[in-house]
Amino acid sequence: MSVEVLDSTTILRFVEDEEAFNSLIKDRFAYLDTNHDGLLSYAEMLKELQSLRVLETHFGIDLKTDPDELANIYGSLFLQFDHDANGTVDMEEFKDEMKQMMLAMANGLGFLPIQMALEEDSFLMKAIELESAKAAA
Repeated sequence: MSVEVLDSTTILRFVEDEEAFNSLIKDRFAYLDTNHDGLLSYAEMLKELQSLRVLETHFGIDLKTDPDELANIYGSLFLQFDHDANGTVDMEEFKDEMKQMMLAMANGLGFLPIQMALEEDSFLMKAIELESAKAAA
């Protein structure tokens, strides 16, 4: 985990760079698609959903949550991705929802930079790395 400084502009530039965004989407999808069938099942997406850390308190301390409540939350998150409600998520559904999530995050951040603790292999961290590399070039 590392602490990074980001703002909405960093995220928006990343999402608008279709080549970079689509490349990371493809890589993440392939990583999650453990049976290589071109679709993500709930079981395949569960690790990614858990990485969103929707249930934590300040300073990254996890809350003790009822397993049934967790199952409902992760099920609801999965349905956000499964636009056609067929029980799986295809590449386009995954890309569309990830884009919407990133744009919502950018909208919520505003223009003032903030510090955020990020997992090394997280999608946001990859976005920051790509944007930093562009700025350095």
